[in-house]
Amino acid sequence: MSPEELFWDLAEPMLTEPAITRSTMMGLPCLRYDGRFFASLDRRSQALIVKLPRRRVAQLVEDGIGRPFAPAGKVFREWVALPDPGEQLWRDLLAEARANACVPAGRGD
Repeated sequence: MSPEELFWDLAEPMLTEPAITRSTMMGLPCLRYDGRFFASLDRRSQALIVKLPRRRVAQLVEDGIGRPFAPAGKVFREWVALPDPGEQLWRDLLAEARANACVPAGRGD
C-alpha cells in the first residue's frame, strides 16, 4: 500500500464524522475538523503531516520519529512530518491530531 493509500485508508473512518472533511492545503490532500486543518500528506516526500501542540512536535522531532515541517524553508512549529509510513504510528498520530483540532485555539500547548 502506498503512503497516500494508507493516509486515506486511515482517514476513511474519520470521514464518517460530519465535522471532518477532505480538503487541500498548499495543494496537498488534507483533513479538516470544523474547517481547521489537522492532517495532510506530502505527496513529494510521502510523509504524513499532522498539527499538534508545539511541545509534542518538539518531542517527536527529538525522538527521531518526525521532522520539522518546513515548506519553502519556513518551519511550522505546530506541524510535524512523519516520513515512515507505519500504520499504527500514523493511526495514533492522526487520532492525536484530530483530538488536538477540537481544542480551542491557544489551549493546546
